[in-house]
Amino acid sequence: MKIRIFLLLLCPNHSITTQYMEYNTLQKKLIMPEYGRYVHEMVQHAIQIQDREQRNIAAQTIIGVMGNLMPHLRDVPDFKHKLWDHLMIISEFKLDIDSPYPPPSHTAMVEKPCLVPYPQAHIRHKHYGKILVDMIRETGKLEDGPERDSLIQLLAMQMRKSYTAWNRSEINNEQIVQDIWDITDGKIELNPELVQFTEPAARENNQPPHHRGHGGKNKKRRLVGSSRK
Repeated sequence: MKIRIFLLLLCPNHSITTQYMEYNTLQKKLIMPEYGRYVHEMVQHAIQIQDREQRNIAAQTIIGVMGNLMPHLRDVPDFKHKLWDHLMIISEFKLDIDSPYPPPSHTAMVEKPCLVPYPQAHIRHKHYGKILVDMIRETGKLEDGPERDSLIQLLAMQMRKSYTAWNRSEINNEQIVQDIWDITDGKIELNPELVQFTEPAARENNQPPHHRGHGGKNKKRRLVGSSRK
């Protein structure tokens, strides 16, 4: 209702005072639909005002209406600045007023953005995903050590999760080992019996694991075997 009162004050001969209304589909396309057609018509009326002082008053009134239509943006930094920029955009940069902020560049608004190149990499094992495959390849470049073994263990568990998420059939552990060997070009060769492909169950009462071996010294088993030449 407030918008119509503002519209009547600015545009006495507006179409809402007539008996017949036009369909929106037959009218001009809105530049910023979030502000509605009334605001766009108010801006077009302000462009036609000859007196500069009256034109500035009309612009201030339109800015107030636009601010009421976007109350959720009042906490956004430079809220008023954004409204004045939107006013110039709606007027197609034809509104000659004394704006408190520098108007946006028309060239920057019509300039087309640069095309974002889309990666066209071929992924043989698509069910694992490109990121996981890249991580497996990078792991194959690492030197042997505990860090590499731990990373291989985590990747093997994630590969099983990714496979079961996209395939109904059950995957065997030997297939995951073979896929790792294929992806790394033979740089990682695993022993399926020494790899844990599922997450361990939570221990009851948070009991620490029992140590094995003599004198409390455990001999760590190697997950990775010798690489194939």
